[in-house]
This record gives sequence, structure tokens and C-alpha cells, in this order.
Amino acid sequence: MFDWFFSLPHWIQALLATTFTWGVTALGAAMVFFFKNIDRRVLDGMLGFAGGIMIAASFWSLLAPSIEMSKGMGLPPWLPPLVGFLAGGLFLKLVDKILPHVHIEAPVESAEGLKTTWKRSILLVLAITLHNIPEGLAVGVAFGALAADIPSATQAGALALALGIGLQNFPEGAAVSIPLRREGMSRPKSFFYGQASGLVEPIAGVAGALLVVTMLPILPYALSFAAGAMIYVVIEEVIPESQGSGNSDIGTLGALGGFALMMLLDVALG
Repeated sequence: MFDWFFSLPHWIQALLATTFTWGVTALGAAMVFFFKNIDRRVLDGMLGFAGGIMIAASFWSLLAPSIEMSKGMGLPPWLPPLVGFLAGGLFLKLVDKILPHVHIEAPVESAEGLKTTWKRSILLVLAITLHNIPEGLAVGVAFGALAADIPSATQAGALALALGIGLQNFPEGAAVSIPLRREGMSRPKSFFYGQASGLVEPIAGVAGALLVVTMLPILPYALSFAAGAMIYVVIEEVIPESQGSGNSDIGTLGALGGFALMMLLDVALG
């Protein structure tokens, strides 16, 4: 069914896969044409769902292959995953400190990163963009691992990762566009900002795919780097946002559902 897809150059596979994940972000942002408000309980459940998918993908699609590949390369199986994981988290910590952004429904005065006079709409888009950097990188690295003929990397696993990341992008798109509409921005403009938050994914995806193939020895580090970056985002941004409005049970159930779905996709298909 996907033979034509996997006959393409690996970086084009990564580009198409991350274009899909960006497209789902745009679909989520398009909800602004139907709703001006979103029930906070629904939003918290969707954010929890997104966090659950990211946690599961970090292990099954990234850390587990990194461990297996490290064994095959004759390295201590714990070393590349540990180094890459911590490096990914520290990298996102640095980006978090530099990139101006504001959390969903937080006042502009609470913006994090470097001080700026940018509007809240831009800061909100940058917050979700911060989420999407490691997600695009993870998909790109997964397809790069296929091109490198890594035994633990499978076509179904790479597709499952792209599908899982795409599913969790839907609430992120809505989480940008609908709050902006509620604040008085027009529907088209709110949609534009919502989908724009996902544009970084194809860029990160292609970069990740090209990097790991041209520098094969770094692949186990790159896989775990993407995992560490995603886990940082989940713990720093996604889970707190799903738990901060008094709907902790809904956010937790959403996270369990997202984790279970991504685990199913990766284990059953990969």
C-alpha cells in the first residue's frame, strides 16, 4: 500500500510525513471556524491526550530503538540513550529560556523567555512551536533510521510515529486558534496563527532525516535526543497546562488514553 512512499528518498518521506503532521495542526486550528469557545475540560482532556502520546512515542519509537542500535554498534547500551536524552532535555531548556512565549490562557505579563514587546498572539504561537520542534525532529530521525537500514527501525513504526504525532497536533492547533478568536481576533487570522505553529515540523523533520544519514554514528544519540526534548516539553508545558484549571482527572484520563493509543500503534504496527 505504501510501496510508492517508501521508494522515495528518505528526506522526502520525512517531508511528506511532517507535512501530514502540520496538516493535522491546521485541521485543529480550523475548529475556530465552528467554535468561538472551547470548554476548558475538553481542552484539558485533549492536552492530556497529546502528552500521553508524546510520552509513549518517546520510549517505543525513540529510546527503545536507540538502546537496540547502541548494542549493535558495540557501545554500552545505556550510554548513547542517556547522553542523547539528557542533551535533548537541556537543549529544550535553553530554547525555553531564550524563545519568548506565553502559555495557553496565561496573561501576556507571564511570558517566558527573553523580554519582548511582541503581541500575545505571537507569543502563544511560539509556545506551541516550542512543542513542535522535537516532534518534527522525532519523525525525521525515524525515517532517517529507515534509510540507514537500522534493524530496529521499521516502516510501520515510522508511520505509526507520524500518525501519533499528527493526532496529538490536532488539539494543539485548536489550543492556539480558539483562544485567539475568543480574544477578538478574526476567524481567518486566528486560523492562520494556529496552523503557523506547526510549520516548524517539516523543517525539523527534513533536518533530522538528513543529519542522521550523513552522520550515521550519531543516530542512537539523535533518537534519544528527540525523546529527551519531547519529555521536557511534556513535563514543562503540556501536562501542567492540562492540570492547572481544576480538571486534573480529565487531563490524567486523557494522558492515559493518549499513551495507550500510541503504545497500541507502535507495538501493533511496529
